[in-house]
Amino acid sequence: MEFSCKEFKVGKCEGEKIVDGETLPLVLQPREANKSDLESLLLSLNKNKEWFEEMIIKNSAVLLRGFDVNKAEDFNDIVETFGWEDIRYVGPAPRTHIYKMVWTANEGPLSEFIYYHHEMVLIKEYPKKVILFCEIPPPEGGETPFVPSFRVTERMIEEFPEEVKKMEEKGLKYSFTAPSNSDRTSMRGRGWEDAFGTSDPKEAEKRARSLGMDVEWLPNGGLKTILGPRNLTKVFEGRKGRRMWFNTIVGMHGKEISSATLADGTEIPENVVKRCGEIIEEESIQFKWQKGDVLFLDNYALLHGRRPSLPPRRVLVATTK
Repeated sequence: MEFSCKEFKVGKCEGEKIVDGETLPLVLQPREANKSDLESLLLSLNKNKEWFEEMIIKNSAVLLRGFDVNKAEDFNDIVETFGWEDIRYVGPAPRTHIYKMVWTANEGPLSEFIYYHHEMVLIKEYPKKVILFCEIPPPEGGETPFVPSFRVTERMIEEFPEEVKKMEEKGLKYSFTAPSNSDRTSMRGRGWEDAFGTSDPKEAEKRARSLGMDVEWLPNGGLKTILGPRNLTKVFEGRKGRRMWFNTIVGMHGKEISSATLADGTEIPENVVKRCGEIIEEESIQFKWQKGDVLFLDNYALLHGRRPSLPPRRVLVATTK
């Protein structure tokens, strides 16, 4: 599909890559200097909804840059223009609701690296799109790197064909332990009460099971969730038949509060996990923020993370079906 839209011009950004013939991210800027205002942007997006969504699928990442997007309300107006249905975040990251469909991104310490992941990859219903808005760019670091997931699958099959086959056939099992109350000093410190929207243990169990989790209560009031079996890879419609590395084995394997094994409990070889992490990093696109940027990510096709940064940094997020 060729790029064609008279309301935007194609730009460039630091760190972009050509992957399988497509530019990641596709940078869209105002066609004319006097068309950078929010009203003009909303009008252009409204006129080109279908085309814009096709670009997200085609390029996996689309960046709006150079427009007058200044606050959460502006960002929400952009997201709502498309009519996409909101999906509530379920996961370990501490977050705060800001406005309508808009939340803070992970509020864990900026000094920590948030590892690459597909958003809500372990939950039965995960978002199709992750949309990010940079309100305050960091003075140093703080990139939101992303990775074409199919490239990880291709390279893992090349290097570990037998191990990949075994993980595909047996499936994966994960566990994660959440405290009762949120700990915002940790990037994985979201408490189960916040995650499930209730302080009632029975209701929390019910909501966890509706999301495909088994649960174990811990003596300290924490909750251990067990998820599995889960697929190693997935193929999504409209994405060239690519097998996405739709798992989180590197991010959860062998950690203090999480684990990732084969579904029968067999350990995944350490060298396989280590090399997978190296491949993910090698395939990453190191995207740097500018104030007012709005980045649309195809959550089916990309893993994303967050580099450590100096403060201040404020990036907001919306997740949609």
